[in-house]
Amino acid sequence: MRHILLTILLALLCGGSLNRVTAQERKPGLKTRVQKHKEKIKLVADSVDSKLKHRYYNKSSYDTSYVVRPIGMITAKVRTNLSGDDFNVRGTINGLDGDLNSYNGLTTTARLRTRFKATISLGLSYRGLGASVAINPAKMAGKYTDYEFNVSYYSSRFSLDGSYHRSSTLSGDLTIGDHERHLEENDVNLKMGNLAAYYVFNHRRFSYPAAFSQSWVQRCSAGSFLLGLSIQYGHLETRDELRQRRPDLPDFNVRIGNLGIGGGYAYNLVVGKRRQWLLHASMTPTIVVYNYNKITLNDTEIRAKHIRFNMIFNERLAIVWNFSPRYYAAATLNMSNSIFDDNVMVVNQNKWRARATFGVRLWN
Repeated sequence: MRHILLTILLALLCGGSLNRVTAQERKPGLKTRVQKHKEKIKLVADSVDSKLKHRYYNKSSYDTSYVVRPIGMITAKVRTNLSGDDFNVRGTINGLDGDLNSYNGLTTTARLRTRFKATISLGLSYRGLGASVAINPAKMAGKYTDYEFNVSYYSSRFSLDGSYHRSSTLSGDLTIGDHERHLEENDVNLKMGNLAAYYVFNHRRFSYPAAFSQSWVQRCSAGSFLLGLSIQYGHLETRDELRQRRPDLPDFNVRIGNLGIGGGYAYNLVVGKRRQWLLHASMTPTIVVYNYNKITLNDTEIRAKHIRFNMIFNERLAIVWNFSPRYYAAATLNMSNSIFDDNVMVVNQNKWRARATFGVRLWN
């Protein structure tokens, strides 16, 4: 009996010890899995960091006598932005037959402008890769309903500026024949997109991002010829609220689409005893090689020829003050102007954005 009790006691003790060993083994197993995940994340982060470092400090892609990377791998910046859009269009009806013949020669003109949009943004970049968040005080207060999205990419060879703007704050004058009518905000809707892309030929000595993203520092003055591409899209239409309030007004609808290819020139002028000032100016005129432009007035269409010699101009201005190795301030102006004109339709759209920036460079 004693042997039986001893056997049972040993079994219980062994079982308890086995359970304790299992519980103890589980904790190291969980820690091991967590440690493996941390190691994987670290490997991915190190790989990304290595590629960014190689891209950021790849001296074979530029002449260090003219352009250099700034000190500090991290840049924090605060920016204020102000933007607007002007839209002018004129169309003349021709070629109608039958009962509509009396409308031939009728001219429709719209001169409209959006309300200015002001935002404040905070940005952070690491070795040239960054992101920012913008705040619109007027929109937060419910006084502004427009929407705008901007994207920019600046590298040593390729750069682009893109924007998409959706607005109901257009106001201005609409003239149909001899009758002029004033349009208030929320009478019409505008959707407008612009894209300007560049290729820099003298990319070893001239730096486009030194002027606009400040991820480089221009040490000596230099310029470059540019190869440019311009894409423009727009849609303007009267809103249902206007049709209900003014049933005498015709249904007005404008669509524009332009594709332009061309070239231009850009120059960075470096001045100051410590070469702390950078002045930039560039212009890239492009020739519209294809367009899709038309005006619809009720059921009557005024359509432009798809192939017609016209222009889109992209202009850039910038002033950068590197008043210390770690601190800088900048003011920039981006503009896109289209000039389309044929026998039946004229389109002029002007999109601009002004920006003031203050930045701090951190972590050598």
